[in-house]
Amino acid sequence: MTAAAAGTWGLGDREVSRIGYGAMRLTGNGMAGNSDGPPIDRDLAVRLLRRAVDQGVDHIDTASFYFSPLRSANELINRALSPYRDDVVVVTKVGPGRDASGEWQGMARPDQLRGQVEENLRQLGRDHLDVVNLRHGGGDGRSVTEHFGALADLREAGLIRHLGLSNVRPEHVTEARAIAPVVCVQNPYGLDWRQADENGLVDLCGELGIAFVPFFALSGRRREAAAGQERDDRVRAVARAHAATPAQIRLAWTLHRGPHVLAIPGTADPVHLDENIAAAGLRLTPEEWEALGAPVADGR
Repeated sequence: MTAAAAGTWGLGDREVSRIGYGAMRLTGNGMAGNSDGPPIDRDLAVRLLRRAVDQGVDHIDTASFYFSPLRSANELINRALSPYRDDVVVVTKVGPGRDASGEWQGMARPDQLRGQVEENLRQLGRDHLDVVNLRHGGGDGRSVTEHFGALADLREAGLIRHLGLSNVRPEHVTEARAIAPVVCVQNPYGLDWRQADENGLVDLCGELGIAFVPFFALSGRRREAAAGQERDDRVRAVARAHAATPAQIRLAWTLHRGPHVLAIPGTADPVHLDENIAAAGLRLTPEEWEALGAPVADGR
């Protein structure tokens, strides 16, 4: 089984498999700056990334703020995948910043985004970035116009190929599209976290041909923490029926949501990597979909 079994969707002018790989867990708890345990062995991380690509994963999600005292996700990706294959798309994000000690510095000003883009370029060893997502505050009403406009200028300058958004509301998508094309939207979403259904964001992206890329699809409201033991009897029952793991069923549910929905599960475990990729071939029956709680078609 390869990632291709999930089908493909476009990220701008690039087609990617709907099962990708999120690099946050290569550094421990990369977003929070702490670790669930010892840092991953560097050579193991390199082998893991290469194994993912060998199995058809061509969409790698990362950020320069995914780092711990001993590991940087971007630099591991650079070591594993450089020189980069033409069919591998690396998606990064800018907006929040962390200092060298790992402390969050808040949202960058628009004029600081070029520095963040250049840092991603340096760490990844690239002369341009395939996709850059503006990570927003999400729940507040702040406009994305100034920040997204600054990224659009960097796109025009050739530093960025495509632009996306992260942690946003539907109105932010409308705002951004008035400035430059939006190829993807990353938001928290999964079986237990349906806000993007309730506000219509998943359906809006589908109508506009924009890739919707959930994060925390497995861990849910545990967020950066590793997914815990499965407690949902519905998920366990469907997993037994397919001789699959609960995590695979959660990924299958995510992919079932629509052809424009991608998945970027992250792991530092080669066995879990293989299981995540194998989820590309799982197909839920209509009855299973209903049993797990099919979303309302349009929550707006």
